[in-house]
Amino acid sequence: MAQPATVSAALPVPRTAADPRLVLLALAMGGFSIGTTEFAAMSLLPQFAPGLGIDEPTAGHVISAYALGVVVGAPLIALLGARLPRRSLLIGLMAAFALANGLSALSPSYGWMLAFRFLSGLPHGAFFGVGALVAASLVPRERRAQAVSRMMLGLTLATMVGVPLANGIGQLAGWRWGFGLVAVLATATAALLFAFIPHTPGDRNASPLRELGALRRPQVWLALGTGAIGFGGLFAVYTYLATTLTEVTGASPAAIPLALGVLGLGLTVGNLVCAWAADRALMPAAGLTLLFSAATLSLYAWAAHSLWTLLPVVLLIGAGGGLATILQARLMDVAGDAQTLAAALNHSAFNTANALGPWLGGMAISAGYGWTSTGWVGVGLALGGLAIWAVSWRMDRRAG
Repeated sequence: MAQPATVSAALPVPRTAADPRLVLLALAMGGFSIGTTEFAAMSLLPQFAPGLGIDEPTAGHVISAYALGVVVGAPLIALLGARLPRRSLLIGLMAAFALANGLSALSPSYGWMLAFRFLSGLPHGAFFGVGALVAASLVPRERRAQAVSRMMLGLTLATMVGVPLANGIGQLAGWRWGFGLVAVLATATAALLFAFIPHTPGDRNASPLRELGALRRPQVWLALGTGAIGFGGLFAVYTYLATTLTEVTGASPAAIPLALGVLGLGLTVGNLVCAWAADRALMPAAGLTLLFSAATLSLYAWAAHSLWTLLPVVLLIGAGGGLATILQARLMDVAGDAQTLAAALNHSAFNTANALGPWLGGMAISAGYGWTSTGWVGVGLALGGLAIWAVSWRMDRRAG
């Protein structure tokens, strides 16, 4: 079987044109901005719900509107922007992201808030997808997953620093300032991208039709399915972690930021370790990460009754989030010359997991299985992702 062309050869960003560290810093800043608004919106929900005159379940639709924007925007922008210079596209995406979050801060009503959060989600997947391709182009092929992980480091650090910061500002000065902070961060990111990423022409041979060619490749769908299913367990636990802490563990509300920070630390460590493993054996790293996730999620129900046992398990559950970087690199292998769409769709897949995990977890709780049942839901989803990975692995082996 012919080996896929290296990503570096397919991308227009020359390695010698810029300092890779500064480019990765700018991309990581974008990840930090996006991660802050994605997760902080959940923590600010109890504040902006009364501010907009709605109850909390209704306000939860604002979170769904953002996720819907990610799912819609990732493939749409990837197709429409296929020929654009990647530097210009990234700057434009972050400028639009800054504007939409600024408008979210100024929302006069629930309806407008829904619309602005949907618009905020549109650039999310395309930014990470295009940014991952740029990051991979800066280094040799054997270090591309680690380069992508440096960009994703901004997202994981946001769960540790950005979210508590936005939440604290929201509590002190009002929820609107929490979204305003993200607008400032995104504006700073656009400036960094302008300063550090060199201008290069777009790919004249790119077209929406060529990008759609990725959808004819079974391995692309299998990689996306692995993420959409296998990643759902982490979100099932994350969504209901705060309530589990107070209702099952018996911890005070003050322990909630600590637990969320520990999960963010796990995400950060897992992102770096999984990237290192992916650069050495990509598909085995994906399978082992899914097995690791299933094992740690199976400990959740047992660990939830004590803060001393819960926090280490939450750390390990978070580490399974390194799967995102592995699958981003996998899509570079199997997408052929349709790199942009495939890379962006990875984030549509993970936002599908973001919807699927909490939905299934909520069904288990409503059925009377208790708050800790989300851990077992996560085990099922991780094993489901592993089954899809096994099909992909077998197809690779058959192809030689």
